[in-house]
Amino acid sequence: MYNPKSLKAEEFISNEEILDTLKYADENKNNLDLIDKIINKAKERKGLNHREASVLLACENKEKIKEIYALAEQIKKDFYGNRIVMFAPLYLSNYCVNGCVYCPYHAKNKNIARKKLTQEEVAKEVIALQDMGHKRLAIEAGEDPINNPIEYILDCIKTIYSINHKNGAIRRVNVNIAATTVENYKKLKDAGIGTYILFQETYHKESYEKLHPTGPKHNYAYHTEAMDRAMQGGIDDVGLGVLFGLEKYRYEFAGLLMHAEHLEEVYGVGPHTISVPRIRPADDINPDEFTDSINDEIFEKIVACIRISVPYTGMIVSTRENQKTREKVLHLGVSQLSGGSKTSVGGYYEAEPEEENSAQFDVDDTRTLDEIVNWLMKLGYIPSFCTACYREGRTGDRFMSLCKSGQIQNCCNPNALMTLKEYLEDYASEDTKQIGEKLIKEQLETIPNEKVKSIVVDYLKNIHNGERDFRF
Repeated sequence: MYNPKSLKAEEFISNEEILDTLKYADENKNNLDLIDKIINKAKERKGLNHREASVLLACENKEKIKEIYALAEQIKKDFYGNRIVMFAPLYLSNYCVNGCVYCPYHAKNKNIARKKLTQEEVAKEVIALQDMGHKRLAIEAGEDPINNPIEYILDCIKTIYSINHKNGAIRRVNVNIAATTVENYKKLKDAGIGTYILFQETYHKESYEKLHPTGPKHNYAYHTEAMDRAMQGGIDDVGLGVLFGLEKYRYEFAGLLMHAEHLEEVYGVGPHTISVPRIRPADDINPDEFTDSINDEIFEKIVACIRISVPYTGMIVSTRENQKTREKVLHLGVSQLSGGSKTSVGGYYEAEPEEENSAQFDVDDTRTLDEIVNWLMKLGYIPSFCTACYREGRTGDRFMSLCKSGQIQNCCNPNALMTLKEYLEDYASEDTKQIGEKLIKEQLETIPNEKVKSIVVDYLKNIHNGERDFRF
């Protein structure tokens, strides 16, 4: 039944294939000859299939695990350098008709404050985010055809893009809303969105249906096939993810890679990003009730194995994770971080009263964006606010071909430095600015093309003199 080219969810995510894969991985988790062959294949930077990757995830040999981690870090450097893309979530509404048992937005929860931002409130939130220094947002909303129809989402996107405050502008809006129709995905594409993000939550069909007992999200096939409809609607950058802790992590890992393989097989381009959230405490939700939660060691191993399996795909870790964990996984493959995040509906412009809690989950990394930028630079990373690829049409297969050839580096490093310079000029604390100026000076010397370096130097001077938005 397994067919990665099929458009049917239960054929490109085949339960039988996953179970066979897990059995194969168990049988070979100590087969060092096979593990060496898989690691050597991964060194070619062309990725691994779900079966090969599952063997590495199951591997128990400490020396081989060290090799996997070292390779993951090197592959991350090869494709993404030391850049870390920054973004923030913006929750528009927590009205929801679904019954998801792991999410406080579920329809039966009468404790949580239900909120929906007006366009005026959206504008205030955007200005507050711009004043922090953000250029890229991921908008979030519960599934509710009355309160959150597609027209509301489109109006919010239009509002977000329309706000220019001082030197602030949101240059890319990614969208994380419920599975919808090809027609609605076309509307999102026409609205100028960046990446369409949808977490599968779990690829285990039986568990999925139990975890989503009521509401439109109960339909496993419709949800799992959403990325196909998004691609058919013209959105060529899509973001996958599961919520680790809902089901056995090795099952989810295999399903996640199978989904990536399916998109590659059918559309010639895999996911633009993969997110790896773990279940967190929230109103009405106790993560201890979910017996498949994973510890930090397993979490780090998952990140490393994903990185070497899909080397061209961005990896996202949110403020669900604390500073210590985020620092570890930065070395193992993560390329995007949220910063200064609020998971409530509103809260950037004005702090949400405690009695009106509307958050989807508790934030574990509560540092400001400036503190996170400062921290990243001290670790030797370049915080990047770049959105150039999307705005220059380098999306989908065009982005992937540039990434696979290594040519994307000619754009990404200079663009990262220029957007960091904007941040330092407009938003940074004095300490952050001093660290950043030194970092930019050092990184300029790593640009191999003298012509490009000369252009970047001129652009940096122009930014210092008040001009904005230069890009390659």
